[in-house]
Amino acid sequence: MSIKVQNITKVYGKQKALNDISFEVNSGEVVGFLGPNGAGKSTTMKILTCFLPQTSGTASVCGFDVNEQSLEVRKNVGYLPESNPLYYDMYVKEYLSFVAELHELKNKTERVKEIISITGLEVEQKKKIGTLSKGYKQRVGLAQALIHDPKVLILDEPTSGLDPIQLVEIRNVIKEIGKAKTVMLSTHIMQEVEAMCDRVIIISRGSIVADKSTQELKKSGSNKVTVTVEFDKVTSRSALNAIKGVEDSKNVSGNTWQITSSSEKDIRADIFNFAVQNQLTVLTIQKEEQKLEDVFKELAG
Repeated sequence: MSIKVQNITKVYGKQKALNDISFEVNSGEVVGFLGPNGAGKSTTMKILTCFLPQTSGTASVCGFDVNEQSLEVRKNVGYLPESNPLYYDMYVKEYLSFVAELHELKNKTERVKEIISITGLEVEQKKKIGTLSKGYKQRVGLAQALIHDPKVLILDEPTSGLDPIQLVEIRNVIKEIGKAKTVMLSTHIMQEVEAMCDRVIIISRGSIVADKSTQELKKSGSNKVTVTVEFDKVTSRSALNAIKGVEDSKNVSGNTWQITSSSEKDIRADIFNFAVQNQLTVLTIQKEEQKLEDVFKELAG
Protein backbone atom coordinates (compact mmCIF):
# COMPACT_ATOMS: atom_id res chain seq x y z
CA MET A 1 0.00 0.00 0.00
CA SER A 2 1.62 3.27 -1.13
CA ILE A 3 -0.81 5.76 0.44
CA LYS A 4 -3.25 5.17 3.29
CA VAL A 5 -5.51 7.88 4.69
CA GLN A 6 -7.80 7.09 7.62
CA ASN A 7 -10.42 9.49 8.99
CA ILE A 8 -8.38 12.62 8.31
CA THR A 9 -9.90 15.92 9.43
CA LYS A 10 -8.28 19.33 9.05
CA VAL A 11 -9.69 22.44 10.69
CA TYR A 12 -8.53 26.02 10.09
CA GLY A 13 -10.01 28.09 12.90
CA LYS A 14 -13.74 27.54 12.48
CA GLN A 15 -13.48 26.22 8.92
CA LYS A 16 -13.32 22.47 8.34
CA ALA A 17 -11.20 21.95 5.22
CA LEU A 18 -11.28 18.14 5.42
CA ASN A 19 -14.08 16.17 7.03
CA ASP A 20 -13.16 12.62 8.10
CA ILE A 21 -11.83 11.42 4.74
CA SER A 22 -10.40 7.95 4.09
CA PHE A 23 -8.89 6.34 0.99
CA GLU A 24 -6.04 4.12 -0.14
CA VAL A 25 -3.78 4.14 -3.19
CA ASN A 26 -2.07 0.90 -4.20
CA SER A 27 1.44 0.60 -5.58
CA GLY A 28 1.65 1.32 -9.30
CA GLU A 29 -1.69 3.16 -9.55
CA VAL A 30 -2.17 6.52 -11.27
CA VAL A 31 -4.98 8.23 -9.37
CA GLY A 32 -6.71 11.49 -10.24
CA PHE A 33 -7.66 13.56 -7.20
CA LEU A 34 -10.44 15.88 -8.34
CA GLY A 35 -12.62 18.56 -6.84
CA PRO A 36 -13.69 22.18 -7.26
CA ASN A 37 -11.58 25.02 -5.86
CA GLY A 38 -11.54 24.95 -2.07
CA ALA A 39 -12.63 21.30 -1.90
CA GLY A 40 -9.55 20.20 0.07
CA LYS A 41 -7.28 18.73 -2.64
CA SER A 42 -4.15 20.77 -1.89
CA THR A 43 -4.69 20.41 1.87
CA THR A 44 -4.74 16.61 1.52
CA MET A 45 -1.60 16.64 -0.60
CA LYS A 46 0.22 18.90 1.86
CA ILE A 47 -0.66 16.51 4.69
CA LEU A 48 0.63 13.52 2.69
CA THR A 49 3.90 15.34 1.93
CA CYS A 50 4.40 16.44 5.56
CA PHE A 51 4.02 20.16 4.83
CA LEU A 52 0.90 20.41 6.99
CA PRO A 53 -0.28 18.45 10.06
CA GLN A 54 -3.81 17.08 10.20
CA THR A 55 -6.17 17.95 13.06
CA SER A 56 -7.18 14.32 13.57
CA GLY A 57 -6.90 10.94 11.85
CA THR A 58 -3.85 9.15 10.46
CA ALA A 59 -2.01 9.06 7.14
CA SER A 60 0.91 7.01 5.92
CA VAL A 61 3.03 6.79 2.77
CA CYS A 62 4.88 3.56 1.97
CA GLY A 63 4.05 2.40 5.49
CA PHE A 64 5.56 5.47 7.22
CA ASP A 65 3.37 7.72 9.36
CA VAL A 66 3.36 11.34 8.11
CA ASN A 67 3.69 12.69 11.67
CA GLU A 68 5.88 10.15 13.43
CA GLN A 69 8.17 9.27 10.49
CA SER A 70 8.07 12.39 8.32
CA LEU A 71 11.73 12.09 7.23
CA GLU A 72 11.13 8.60 5.84
CA VAL A 73 7.97 9.83 4.11
CA ARG A 74 9.90 12.64 2.40
CA LYS A 75 12.53 10.15 1.20
CA ASN A 76 9.81 8.15 -0.54
CA VAL A 77 7.74 11.02 -1.96
CA GLY A 78 8.33 13.33 -4.91
CA TYR A 79 6.16 16.46 -4.70
CA LEU A 80 5.31 19.06 -7.32
CA PRO A 81 3.17 21.79 -5.69
CA GLU A 82 0.81 23.93 -7.73
CA SER A 83 3.03 27.01 -7.34
CA ASN A 84 6.14 25.08 -8.51
CA PRO A 85 8.72 27.16 -6.57
CA LEU A 86 12.03 27.27 -8.43
CA TYR A 87 15.26 29.26 -8.16
CA TYR A 88 14.98 31.36 -11.33
CA ASP A 89 18.59 32.61 -11.18
CA MET A 90 20.03 29.08 -11.20
CA TYR A 91 20.80 27.08 -14.32
CA VAL A 92 18.73 23.92 -14.86
CA LYS A 93 21.61 21.48 -14.39
CA GLU A 94 22.98 23.48 -11.46
CA TYR A 95 19.57 23.49 -9.73
CA LEU A 96 19.08 19.73 -10.15
CA SER A 97 22.60 19.11 -8.80
CA PHE A 98 21.69 21.27 -5.81
CA VAL A 99 18.52 19.24 -5.18
CA ALA A 100 20.50 15.99 -5.54
CA GLU A 101 22.91 17.22 -2.85
CA LEU A 102 19.99 18.00 -0.53
CA HIS A 103 18.89 14.38 -0.91
CA GLU A 104 22.49 13.27 -0.28
CA LEU A 105 22.60 11.17 -3.44
CA LYS A 106 25.82 9.23 -3.90
CA ASN A 107 25.61 9.03 -7.70
CA LYS A 108 24.69 12.71 -8.10
CA THR A 109 26.26 13.38 -11.51
CA GLU A 110 24.83 10.23 -13.11
CA ARG A 111 21.40 10.78 -11.61
CA VAL A 112 21.17 14.41 -12.76
CA LYS A 113 22.09 13.35 -16.29
CA GLU A 114 19.51 10.55 -16.19
CA ILE A 115 16.67 12.74 -14.89
CA ILE A 116 17.42 15.44 -17.48
CA SER A 117 16.96 12.77 -20.16
CA ILE A 118 13.76 11.38 -18.62
CA THR A 119 12.11 14.82 -18.46
CA GLY A 120 13.38 15.99 -21.87
CA LEU A 121 15.54 18.84 -20.57
CA GLU A 122 18.71 18.11 -22.56
CA VAL A 123 18.45 21.20 -24.78
CA GLU A 124 17.55 23.49 -21.85
CA GLN A 125 19.94 22.18 -19.19
CA LYS A 126 22.46 25.03 -19.58
CA LYS A 127 19.83 27.79 -19.48
CA LYS A 128 18.70 29.81 -16.48
CA ILE A 129 15.37 28.56 -15.13
CA GLY A 130 13.90 32.06 -15.29
CA THR A 131 14.33 32.15 -19.07
CA LEU A 132 12.39 28.92 -19.70
CA SER A 133 8.80 28.63 -20.96
CA LYS A 134 6.19 27.51 -18.45
CA GLY A 135 6.18 24.05 -20.00
CA TYR A 136 9.89 23.62 -19.40
CA LYS A 137 9.60 25.07 -15.90
CA GLN A 138 7.04 22.33 -15.19
CA ARG A 139 9.55 19.80 -16.50
CA VAL A 140 12.17 21.17 -14.10
CA GLY A 141 9.61 20.85 -11.28
CA LEU A 142 8.98 17.24 -12.25
CA ALA A 143 12.72 16.60 -12.45
CA GLN A 144 13.30 17.87 -8.89
CA ALA A 145 10.39 15.70 -7.68
CA LEU A 146 11.93 12.63 -9.35
CA ILE A 147 15.64 13.22 -8.70
CA HIS A 148 15.78 10.97 -5.59
CA ASP A 149 13.83 8.17 -7.34
CA PRO A 150 10.79 8.24 -5.00
CA LYS A 151 8.23 5.43 -4.93
CA VAL A 152 5.32 7.90 -4.81
CA LEU A 153 4.80 11.02 -6.91
CA ILE A 154 2.28 13.66 -5.79
CA LEU A 155 1.48 16.33 -8.38
CA ASP A 156 -0.76 19.32 -7.64
CA GLU A 157 -2.15 20.81 -10.88
CA PRO A 158 0.89 19.76 -12.97
CA THR A 159 -0.60 21.03 -16.25
CA SER A 160 -2.02 24.32 -14.95
CA GLY A 161 -1.52 27.24 -17.33
CA LEU A 162 0.13 25.27 -20.11
CA ASP A 163 -0.66 25.76 -23.79
CA PRO A 164 -1.99 22.73 -25.76
CA ILE A 165 1.45 21.67 -27.02
CA GLN A 166 3.07 21.97 -23.58
CA LEU A 167 0.11 20.15 -22.04
CA VAL A 168 0.57 17.13 -24.31
CA GLU A 169 4.32 17.07 -23.62
CA ILE A 170 3.88 17.09 -19.82
CA ARG A 171 1.07 14.53 -20.08
CA ASN A 172 3.38 12.16 -21.96
CA VAL A 173 6.13 12.62 -19.37
CA ILE A 174 3.70 11.83 -16.51
CA LYS A 175 2.27 8.79 -18.33
CA GLU A 176 5.77 7.41 -18.81
CA ILE A 177 6.63 8.01 -15.15
CA GLY A 178 3.36 6.34 -14.09
CA LYS A 179 4.51 3.02 -15.57
CA ALA A 180 7.01 2.59 -12.75
CA LYS A 181 5.68 4.69 -9.84
CA THR A 182 2.54 5.41 -7.84
CA VAL A 183 1.18 8.75 -9.01
CA MET A 184 -1.48 10.91 -7.36
CA LEU A 185 -2.35 14.07 -9.26
CA SER A 186 -4.93 16.82 -9.00
CA THR A 187 -6.30 18.60 -12.05
CA HIS A 188 -9.34 20.47 -13.33
CA ILE A 189 -8.93 19.08 -16.85
CA MET A 190 -11.12 16.02 -17.32
CA GLN A 191 -9.36 15.00 -20.54
CA GLU A 192 -6.15 14.68 -18.53
CA VAL A 193 -7.84 12.33 -16.09
CA GLU A 194 -9.22 10.11 -18.86
CA ALA A 195 -5.83 10.06 -20.62
CA MET A 196 -3.64 9.34 -17.59
CA CYS A 197 -5.55 7.94 -14.61
CA ASP A 198 -6.59 4.40 -13.70
CA ARG A 199 -8.82 5.62 -10.89
CA VAL A 200 -10.53 8.81 -9.74
CA ILE A 201 -11.19 10.18 -6.24
CA ILE A 202 -13.56 13.16 -6.13
CA ILE A 203 -13.63 15.43 -3.10
CA SER A 204 -16.24 18.13 -2.51
CA ARG A 205 -16.56 20.46 0.49
CA GLY A 206 -13.96 18.46 2.39
CA SER A 207 -15.64 15.07 1.91
CA ILE A 208 -15.01 12.27 -0.59
CA VAL A 209 -18.04 11.80 -2.84
CA ALA A 210 -16.62 9.20 -5.26
CA ASP A 211 -13.78 6.69 -5.45
CA LYS A 212 -13.95 4.52 -8.56
CA SER A 213 -12.06 3.47 -11.66
CA THR A 214 -12.29 5.96 -14.53
CA GLN A 215 -14.62 3.68 -16.53
CA GLU A 216 -16.87 2.90 -13.54
CA LEU A 217 -17.17 6.58 -12.76
CA LYS A 218 -18.26 7.41 -16.31
CA LYS A 219 -21.03 4.81 -16.02
CA SER A 220 -22.17 5.99 -12.59
CA GLY A 221 -23.67 9.29 -13.70
CA SER A 222 -27.04 9.97 -15.26
CA ASN A 223 -28.40 7.07 -17.35
CA LYS A 224 -29.55 9.44 -20.07
CA VAL A 225 -28.44 8.70 -23.62
CA THR A 226 -27.99 11.54 -26.10
CA VAL A 227 -28.07 11.06 -29.87
CA THR A 228 -27.27 13.86 -32.30
CA VAL A 229 -28.89 13.42 -35.71
CA GLU A 230 -29.05 15.50 -38.90
CA PHE A 231 -31.92 15.01 -41.36
CA ASP A 232 -32.09 16.24 -44.93
CA LYS A 233 -35.45 17.95 -44.38
CA VAL A 234 -37.39 19.77 -41.70
CA THR A 235 -39.13 17.84 -38.93
CA SER A 236 -40.78 18.91 -35.67
CA ARG A 237 -39.94 18.52 -32.00
CA SER A 238 -43.35 17.03 -31.25
CA ALA A 239 -42.85 14.36 -33.92
CA LEU A 240 -39.42 13.40 -32.52
CA ASN A 241 -40.71 13.35 -28.95
CA ALA A 242 -43.38 10.84 -30.06
CA ILE A 243 -40.68 8.23 -30.83
CA LYS A 244 -40.84 5.44 -28.26
CA GLY A 245 -38.16 5.92 -25.58
CA VAL A 246 -37.44 9.57 -26.40
CA GLU A 247 -37.54 11.83 -23.36
CA ASP A 248 -36.90 15.12 -25.13
CA SER A 249 -35.44 16.66 -28.29
CA LYS A 250 -33.75 19.97 -29.01
CA ASN A 251 -33.01 21.67 -32.30
CA VAL A 252 -29.28 22.41 -32.47
CA SER A 253 -29.20 24.14 -35.84
CA GLY A 254 -30.98 23.76 -39.18
CA ASN A 255 -32.14 20.15 -39.43
CA THR A 256 -29.80 18.91 -36.69
CA TRP A 257 -31.42 17.62 -33.49
CA GLN A 258 -30.16 16.45 -30.11
CA ILE A 259 -32.42 13.64 -28.87
CA THR A 260 -32.33 12.47 -25.25
CA SER A 261 -33.55 9.11 -23.97
CA SER A 262 -33.95 8.12 -20.33
CA SER A 263 -33.46 4.49 -21.25
CA GLU A 264 -30.20 2.58 -21.68
CA LYS A 265 -31.68 1.17 -24.91
CA ASP A 266 -29.97 2.33 -28.10
CA ILE A 267 -32.68 4.42 -29.83
CA ARG A 268 -30.77 4.96 -33.08
CA ALA A 269 -32.72 2.16 -34.85
CA ASP A 270 -36.00 3.82 -33.81
CA ILE A 271 -34.75 7.14 -35.18
CA PHE A 272 -33.90 5.49 -38.51
CA ASN A 273 -37.38 3.92 -38.64
CA PHE A 274 -38.91 7.32 -37.89
CA ALA A 275 -36.93 8.83 -40.77
CA VAL A 276 -38.10 6.15 -43.21
CA GLN A 277 -41.74 6.53 -42.16
CA ASN A 278 -41.54 10.31 -42.61
CA GLN A 279 -39.57 10.22 -45.86
CA LEU A 280 -36.48 11.75 -44.27
CA THR A 281 -32.86 10.90 -44.99
CA VAL A 282 -30.45 10.62 -42.05
CA LEU A 283 -27.28 12.51 -43.04
CA THR A 284 -25.38 11.97 -39.78
CA ILE A 285 -26.14 10.25 -36.48
CA GLN A 286 -23.93 9.97 -33.40
CA LYS A 287 -24.49 8.51 -29.96
CA GLU A 288 -22.68 10.54 -27.29
CA GLU A 289 -20.93 8.67 -24.52
CA GLN A 290 -21.28 9.76 -20.91
CA LYS A 291 -18.56 12.33 -20.24
CA LEU A 292 -16.44 12.29 -17.11
CA GLU A 293 -16.96 16.05 -16.89
CA ASP A 294 -20.74 15.55 -16.61
CA VAL A 295 -20.32 13.01 -13.81
CA PHE A 296 -17.90 15.35 -12.02
CA LYS A 297 -20.44 18.19 -12.17
CA GLU A 298 -23.17 15.93 -10.77
CA LEU A 299 -21.06 14.67 -7.87
CA ALA A 300 -19.16 17.84 -7.00
CA GLY A 301 -22.05 20.22 -7.51
